[in-house]
Amino acid sequence: MATPLSTEPPRLTLVPPAAESPIYKDTHPKSATPVRSAIERTNRIASAALLPHTFRGYRQLGRRWLDRYRDDYPQMIASAGQALRDAEGDMHAEAAAKKRRAELRAEYRRHRLTFTGKTAGAAGAVAGGVTFGTVTGSLWLDLIAGLGAWGLGAFHGRDRSQPDVETMLGLPAEETVRAHGSVTLTDLPEGGKPFPLSRAETPQQAAICVLLAMVAENVPVVEVWDMERQPWGWQCKVRVGEGTPEAIIAKAGGLETRFDLPTNGVRPQPMVERRACAILRLVEGNPFATAPGMPYRAPKSISITDKSRLGTSVGGDPLEAAFAGVMGLVVAASGGGKTGMLQAIGEITTACHDNITIDLDPHGDGLEDLHDAVRITGRSHQQIEAALLFFLMLSKGRARLRAKLGMGKKWKVSKLHPHFTVIFDEFPKGSELAKRLAFDLLLVGRKEAVTLIIASQGGTKLYLGENIAQMIALKAVGPCKVGDTRAVFGDGAVAEGWMPHKLSPATDTDPKDAGHVYLQGVPGRSDEPIEYAIHETPSEALRKLAAERLEAGLVEPDQDSLSAMRSVDLPEYVEPEYDKDGDLKKPAPVKLLTWEQLLRLCDAAPPAGYAPSRADALIGDSVDLMDKAGVDRMRTERLRDVLADHDPATYGDLTVETLKRRLAEAGIKPEQLGAWDGLANPRGFKRDVLAAHL
Repeated sequence: MATPLSTEPPRLTLVPPAAESPIYKDTHPKSATPVRSAIERTNRIASAALLPHTFRGYRQLGRRWLDRYRDDYPQMIASAGQALRDAEGDMHAEAAAKKRRAELRAEYRRHRLTFTGKTAGAAGAVAGGVTFGTVTGSLWLDLIAGLGAWGLGAFHGRDRSQPDVETMLGLPAEETVRAHGSVTLTDLPEGGKPFPLSRAETPQQAAICVLLAMVAENVPVVEVWDMERQPWGWQCKVRVGEGTPEAIIAKAGGLETRFDLPTNGVRPQPMVERRACAILRLVEGNPFATAPGMPYRAPKSISITDKSRLGTSVGGDPLEAAFAGVMGLVVAASGGGKTGMLQAIGEITTACHDNITIDLDPHGDGLEDLHDAVRITGRSHQQIEAALLFFLMLSKGRARLRAKLGMGKKWKVSKLHPHFTVIFDEFPKGSELAKRLAFDLLLVGRKEAVTLIIASQGGTKLYLGENIAQMIALKAVGPCKVGDTRAVFGDGAVAEGWMPHKLSPATDTDPKDAGHVYLQGVPGRSDEPIEYAIHETPSEALRKLAAERLEAGLVEPDQDSLSAMRSVDLPEYVEPEYDKDGDLKKPAPVKLLTWEQLLRLCDAAPPAGYAPSRADALIGDSVDLMDKAGVDRMRTERLRDVLADHDPATYGDLTVETLKRRLAEAGIKPEQLGAWDGLANPRGFKRDVLAAHL
């Protein structure tokens, strides 16, 4: 069968069709460029010879040599310099810090010379051995030296990295549980840079802003979570991957710049229950603007053992405290709100049905507007010393009385056996005797329900006279110096987040941070570095409350305690001194008064229903007149004349025989006085005998 011819005309071309064209393939793969090949070959040889380990090892050895060369001396010298700056105003502390810094510098110079000499000796020995091998042409010595140098570097540069958490636990990364709204380093955008916090509109954006700023400031924060918008800014929790949250505190200034926040706008609060975590508050406005005011407390409506609201924390939580058996210290610079803090405490204590408030202030006006609700107000040194001695003796008497009343190991507060709260403002202005009495009361008063709260513009020994700040249970510190922060809360307090020294005291036109405090030792509350604002109450409201409480009647001490204090011994430093013949050598610096006498000395109202007998009034006036005259005894005739001159209306008609008869009614008879008033041995009355019958 014939094959039909194609109907398609033949193409006239010199190029053969694609199907017929031969295809040439390069059967040999292209080799790498000579440069890359040489680099890869060199890296393989270097890795096999452990050269990277060797270089890393010598770098580590160099760092160790530098650390030993310094031996922490620069850090110690810097700390001594900081101590010198913190001791400004204290000549003794400045001299000690300056001397210590000079000693450290001298030791550092000696250490560097010694260490450099040792290093030069070791280097000379090694160099001598290598030179000897080179000069003598000993190949084996050079080879051994080279292998030793290589081995030393490789050993110290070996890989010591540890597997990550997921590898060690056998858990895949996607199964790791993360906190609510958590943002970690892996969530950060590539190439992201810090931006102002005001640009963040969502919690996610704010968390990324925080993490980027932390990375830029080299703070080892690895996670941010629980980001919340607050009326005053943002609040979140952060976790560090190494060290402690103290790194945030150290970088607070740089972070404020990154976030574009005001000074003291970054406020970290380390968490006690999780050492690696902290609550971070980024404050743009006033965090206490929405805090509630002081609640109304009616007269005798609460107990001193009850918790009462005193203020508000920066996080919005109420600050509640009970002041029964709590010794306290309040420290704040001028304009720091110290008086407001004491008034807030006094407002609570004067509202109690089982507490008596005592106000002592040798310089200012103490509790000021609460004056009417205070049982005793002391302003002169005489009044303050007498009050402190009285309550010291009362606490000693109660210590012996507890067992008789079946109270156990501490005084049980009740309406029948009330608590005493003594508030001593401007403590540094008190006399030396008052400070000593206050110190003794701090030691023994707590268990006997006689508590003392002292206040000062500083917390260092320069202000308090003794290092007593850290021995007191309740400590409240407002705007102050950094030295006060360390003196009250401890040397490492600043690194742990206690920063009252960053608060600003008030001026005439701006309250600033007055009334803001850091608290430690509040009963029932953990000691965390949290800023609080104490309730501020207008003067008019305080005066109204004081008038209400005065009208309702003030609490009086129990007769059991008043009787028990008569049987205890006075401290040695307040007893009169006598010579070997029994004559008075030095009178007592302060007299122990009865409750009625103390009220009269401090111009306070006598107890309700109190009507002193004629003998009591006569004895009291006789003792007072002897004290004013500076004598410890008087002849009977002289005492009658002095009484008549003092109060003619009462004692003008008093005769010597009448004076003897009235004092005899109280069990006091004239006695021989020894050589007195130019007479050999007249008869009369001694001051101590009279005072013992009061």
